[in-house]
Amino acid sequence: MRKSKLIALIGLLLLLASSTHAQKLIWQVKWIQTSLKEDSLRAAQYFSKAFITKSAVKSATLYITARGMYEANINGKRVGDAYLSPGWTSYDKRIAYQSYNVSDLLKKGENKLNVILGDGWYRGAIGFEERRDYYGKTLALLCQLEVKYKNGKKEIIGSDESWRCGEGPIRFSEINNGETIDARVAVKTEMPVVIANFNYQGLFPSENEPIRKHELFKPKLLITPKGEKVLDFGQNLTGWIAVKAKGPAGTTISLEHGEVLDNKGNFYMGNMRKARVKATYILAGNGAEYYEPHFTYFGFRYARVTGYPGEISPDDFEGISLYSDVQSTGSFTCSNPLINQLQSNITWSQRGNFLDVPTDCPQRDERLGWTGDAQVFFRTAAFNYRVDKFFNKWLEDMALDQGASGIIPSVIPNMYFGADGSAGWADAATIIPWQHYLVYGDKASLARHYPMMKKWVDYVKGQSQNDLWRSGWQFGDWLSYRPMDDNGTEAVTDKFQIAQCFWAHSTQNLINAAKALGRTEDVVFYSALLERIKIAFLKEYFTPNGRLMSNTQTAYVLALHFDMLPENARTKAAAYLVENIRAYEDHLTTGFLGTPYLCEVLTRFGYPDVAYQLLNQKTYPSWLFSVTKGATTIWERWNAVLPTGEFYNPHMNSFNHYAYGAIGDWLYRTVAGINTDTAGVGYKKIIIKPIPGGGLTWVKANYLSKYGKITANWKITGGRLSLDVEIPEGTTAEILVPSVDGKDFQLHQVIAGKYHYER
Repeated sequence: MRKSKLIALIGLLLLLASSTHAQKLIWQVKWIQTSLKEDSLRAAQYFSKAFITKSAVKSATLYITARGMYEANINGKRVGDAYLSPGWTSYDKRIAYQSYNVSDLLKKGENKLNVILGDGWYRGAIGFEERRDYYGKTLALLCQLEVKYKNGKKEIIGSDESWRCGEGPIRFSEINNGETIDARVAVKTEMPVVIANFNYQGLFPSENEPIRKHELFKPKLLITPKGEKVLDFGQNLTGWIAVKAKGPAGTTISLEHGEVLDNKGNFYMGNMRKARVKATYILAGNGAEYYEPHFTYFGFRYARVTGYPGEISPDDFEGISLYSDVQSTGSFTCSNPLINQLQSNITWSQRGNFLDVPTDCPQRDERLGWTGDAQVFFRTAAFNYRVDKFFNKWLEDMALDQGASGIIPSVIPNMYFGADGSAGWADAATIIPWQHYLVYGDKASLARHYPMMKKWVDYVKGQSQNDLWRSGWQFGDWLSYRPMDDNGTEAVTDKFQIAQCFWAHSTQNLINAAKALGRTEDVVFYSALLERIKIAFLKEYFTPNGRLMSNTQTAYVLALHFDMLPENARTKAAAYLVENIRAYEDHLTTGFLGTPYLCEVLTRFGYPDVAYQLLNQKTYPSWLFSVTKGATTIWERWNAVLPTGEFYNPHMNSFNHYAYGAIGDWLYRTVAGINTDTAGVGYKKIIIKPIPGGGLTWVKANYLSKYGKITANWKITGGRLSLDVEIPEGTTAEILVPSVDGKDFQLHQVIAGKYHYER
């Protein structure tokens, strides 16, 4: 067997055997489906099983999954606190199952296990093409309740022919299009179920964090110029609204969700495209009633309310945020409140787009796991929250969805949109696994994803001619600034120039991984390939005078960050970058691929003052422009709101899109100075090197590594800089204390402890 095939086989085996639990659970139940004929709305499906426990229960565990989404209860009490389960995976290849300790929910004697199924990602409308039935046309339930009695006996109550099915209040639910609940409809499970023709192949136990409820928000009531009643929750969030109401039977309350008000103060939904983001509740008429959705979610700050009986009181509404229950690990604050709001916007966009997969946006008819967005944001995400399990799960789906040729889809789970293999998007296959290793030091994870990394680099190699990648679909520097005048400036970067840079970067990531894993032959082979890639880049895109074919900020940023240029040409290239920034009156012009590295490159080549100027810039295009416009999350576009106050074309204009939040990485690593390197993966060795500037007088930051909390706080008072540092046990650190102007540093080699320095 060829070595490449052997490596791929080992990777697949590691993936399938990533949990010992997967080998222990023996399914002794059957997939079941409803026997009811569905109407066009396809109401939620209700299943039930009555059973008797004849003696005292010692313990009970429920294993459950669905083709669709499920919500379970035992004796009327909800099972667990997870939502939108079983989460989203590449369902055609694998489906997660969850386990719950339900010992306290059972009672001696009669019990009833109830499960509701919704369409979810499995067959509901998903993606911007409103695709339905993408993974299958019928929902199905699989559950196994294992009961251990105090007398030593065991029993399994599971999905089989004995279950009953029917309908209930949830009349419609889809990810993109909301939910309708008619409380007048009672739950009736009187019909026999159908045994579904599915097996256990691809079932695996969830190891990543489930989606849970988090922050709660009380709204303010607005009456718009149009006279509409709108709730303002003060924060653009992802989740839903809980409603309390009292009224006659049949009263219909509708909540429509929006992110912004227009420049006249009216409710706006234009950027939702085809998504019908509405929650509808029809009252039963039996006194005070409470409603919230089950199998959908919304991205919103505002909600237009119609049909509410009587006067609207904000106390009767509550915004509930939903996101994967990843652990908070980082915080960053400074003396500039606008930058603090920027950091808040970054974290809220991360929360709102981390619903089991890293999505691009949570509001419109899309909500997909775009690879490009995820890779540019990974390092920032890993500062704010612990995302090792979250991304490992997503990367495993990426490996399964990778084409036989090595091509990487543009979204994971793959929705086959025909834009696969684009530079900067598909390169997530090497960028995230390597950065994941740097942050968490998990060599087993790196080894598991190594075959995918190698297949991607080899795919591009196969597409190239004379070591140049000039083929296939390319997104390029997505959503970069487009000049609105005719003064001869240009901010559009050649897409294949970008592609060549990212091919080199992926090859370098592969070499790094091969070194870490001891794969010497691959190091030699791909090092030679990388040299040829860079030579081809210079011949094609580099002028004798040191300029690049595309004379743009992104072109210089990528060439410098990925070391595409000879060392003796880099200083001049950095000067050209600054020259370009000055030509745009100290504004950035970069898009999704250039922006993440812009301030880092400027700092590396001696221009931290320019990086700070870009950070502090308040006019369009800039990070703080959206802050000055009242944003509470990161915008998809620099000009989501135009300087005039009008909205950009609503066809693609999300107000909750974390890609440009990648500046958070620079805030942590350069402004605060918390960093590591390849010699200290997983923060075994820590580098503290803050670079003051931008008029900041103090910065406070911490990061919770696997070894413990790392702290770097600095302040400037009376012309002196003080630095307070905390280094966790089991690590060492290099602390470089800056001068007030950030131009020179004093080096201190330390072990774990708390330290105070002044200069």
